[in-house]
Amino acid sequence: MKTSVDISYYPLKEEFKPSIKDFILRLRLHNNVVVKTNGMSTQVFGEYIEVMEILTKEIQSSFEIPHSVFILKIINTDLQALPNFN
Repeated sequence: MKTSVDISYYPLKEEFKPSIKDFILRLRLHNNVVVKTNGMSTQVFGEYIEVMEILTKEIQSSFEIPHSVFILKIINTDLQALPNFN
């Protein structure tokens, strides 16, 4: 099953940008998902099981920073394949 996940990451510390950029970079190292970013969030597209395994791993790594907040929206379809989504 294909899935699309919209992620907002809020590391609650003064210098938050490096943590966000590192999280996105780690997501992009996985060749079996598509990662797109904009000024508000990051989207990950791929097979549900693979996406969730990757997110579990990378979110856990980000939780090494105390007080990190993630907000995820998950849908059971590949939204990037739909017309007028992008």
